[in-house]
Amino acid sequence: MAKKTPTTKPNFEKALSDLESLVEDMEQGNLSLEDSLKRFEKGIALSTECQQALQNAELKIKQLVEKNGKLLEQDIELDA
Repeated sequence: MAKKTPTTKPNFEKALSDLESLVEDMEQGNLSLEDSLKRFEKGIALSTECQQALQNAELKIKQLVEKNGKLLEQDIELDA
C-alpha cells in the first residue's frame, strides 16, 4: 500500500468545502439512511482532518524569537 504524501492529502480548503457540501446534502433530508450514515462517517473524517490542519497552522503561527540567547514564544494576532 502506498504511503500518503502531503501532495495526495486534500488541503484544508478542499476538506472544508467537501464537509460543507456533505452537511448541505444531509440537511436536505432526501438521503436514505444508508447514504446518510456514509456521509456522516465521511464528515467525521473531514472534520478531524480540518481540526488537525487548524492545530498545525496554529503551531506554525507561533514564532520563536531569540532574545538574549533565549528563545521566547510569541503569538501572532490574526484578524478573524
